[in-house]
Amino acid sequence: MDTVINKPKRYWGKTIGSFLLVLLLMPLGHASMIIMEQFMQPGALHVAAFMMGLIGFLLVIIGVFVKGDFKQTLFGLVGALLFWSGWVEFLFKYYADRYHTLPEIENGIIVTKPEYLIMPASFGFFMMFFLIYVFCDRNGCRFFTWIQKFLFRGKRDIIVVRPMTRHVSVVTFMEFNCVLWASYLLLMFCYDKNFLGDHHPVTFIVGFLCLISSIAMFVKELRIGEWGANIRMAIATVIVFWMEVEVLGRVNFFNEIWLHPMQYKTQMLAILITFIVLALIVIFVRKNKKKTNS
Repeated sequence: MDTVINKPKRYWGKTIGSFLLVLLLMPLGHASMIIMEQFMQPGALHVAAFMMGLIGFLLVIIGVFVKGDFKQTLFGLVGALLFWSGWVEFLFKYYADRYHTLPEIENGIIVTKPEYLIMPASFGFFMMFFLIYVFCDRNGCRFFTWIQKFLFRGKRDIIVVRPMTRHVSVVTFMEFNCVLWASYLLLMFCYDKNFLGDHHPVTFIVGFLCLISSIAMFVKELRIGEWGANIRMAIATVIVFWMEVEVLGRVNFFNEIWLHPMQYKTQMLAILITFIVLALIVIFVRKNKKKTNS
């Protein structure tokens, strides 16, 4: 008798939709910050940035009490995006401007803004979070699972007994911020000429490995059938993929239009419209599927 092997189901529609939804947020996020900087006075900009971070922070907390994995994921994602922009990037910018930190300039062009130059100083804070996730949290992240198995061997069940209290909104929030934070730290280390430099072979290798890793993560994402979990996986996949985009953009392989949104209004408007249409499609498809199942 022939043995029938059931191949794991792949959710192409959900995965592509989730991936594109998060991917489009990256240029839109960059562009919105630059537009705020160009059209707002410093005092108003600082207030707006603080309010942006506060709203993001509150959205994540509200998401804890919202019912449904999908809704909690969206609250966590939007909250994380606003939080990072308002209370992380703009706050670094505020102190960089306040203490007159100079940008990195090459051939008369600013290649690294002051706020990003001082961001590597947060490495110690990042390692505090890293310590918590390695020793105090049992989660589904393969990276941390591998580290725990490598470090603890057979004692993993004793050292890391159980996961932390799991609120989907907070999990999404932490995933977005920690993965993005780690990516910035790695890129700033690679770009720093005291260590490597943006044209160093290792920098290109890092970008290439991120591209390969994002493809592997996308393949894993194809097997996730729930919208919420798929979007959470897409967050990590897109951020890792964006590392390659940043490296190629740094060496002028292509023009990063999201850094000059007012010069490329048509293109940025097209990205915004695509994002809105895609978001509406995802919501419609999910609601329609929910009605069909009920």
